[in-house]
Amino acid sequence: MLFYKEGSLPVNKKSEEKVFFVIARGENLNSVINNLAKVDLIRNRLVFYIIVKQLGIEKKIQAGDYRLSKSMNAYELANSLTHGSIDIWVTVPEGLRKEEIAEIMAKKLDISKEEFVKIAPEGYLFPDTYLIPKSPTEKQIVNIMKANFDSKYTPKITRLATANGLTDRETLILASIVEKEAKFDEDRLPVASVLLRRYREKYPLEVDATVQYALGYQTNENRWWKSFLTYSDLEINSSYNTYKRVGLPPTPISNPGIASILAVSEANQNTPYMYYLAEPSGKTHYARTFEEHQANIQKYLR
Repeated sequence: MLFYKEGSLPVNKKSEEKVFFVIARGENLNSVINNLAKVDLIRNRLVFYIIVKQLGIEKKIQAGDYRLSKSMNAYELANSLTHGSIDIWVTVPEGLRKEEIAEIMAKKLDISKEEFVKIAPEGYLFPDTYLIPKSPTEKQIVNIMKANFDSKYTPKITRLATANGLTDRETLILASIVEKEAKFDEDRLPVASVLLRRYREKYPLEVDATVQYALGYQTNENRWWKSFLTYSDLEINSSYNTYKRVGLPPTPISNPGIASILAVSEANQNTPYMYYLAEPSGKTHYARTFEEHQANIQKYLR
């Protein structure tokens, strides 16, 4: 049938151009076909659909990114989408320190965790899902993540932070703390507001997460963040110990997502609250005075 034959031919059999094409995770076949048509890689959507069904490869099409050519016919194109992406999907959750991100990358890619940690700037490794080249250098990965951070940290955030009397560095450090301290989305803004007020009033932040960061890897727990702090932990001599030192720690303590960054930039330093604590369930309670805070401790943590 002429319609079918013409629909399966290359769009341009003489083309030497490589077209960058991405299939998102969970994307259905119709969406993939529509996107192929949009970038002029196939002649006919219906014919391509029939070919995929004939080949029985609908379930074998893989998410990822590809370098395709308009010189490929529909059969070659369809089969190429089942042979694996040239890049690898890697997901980095919010609130990890760079050592944890290094572990994720090393499991997916052939890189050195130690080298990644050495060159990675804490706080600027934006949590997201990435397509990473299969054979990257540590510097390439860091640059990809840092570029994503730069695109997400907009001039609007800088303006909001400046209106709050904060530099971008201060905003990011506070956001990294909020990311670890706020257990639920609705707590980000009030927690950020408490921290901002304490910082502005030169009162110790007294944040457990900064001490956890200072303590580092916990061999007996096989994790980076100690589950339960002791009174002796709070005595650690570290610039990250916000129980002992007034002001911010010298660097971010995690890599925060955009919600925590926005919470800090929009925080209210005139909040009536000076204290917060989270129950084991994650529910957070706020207090105006030290006496109210002690009452919350007795009620929710004892």
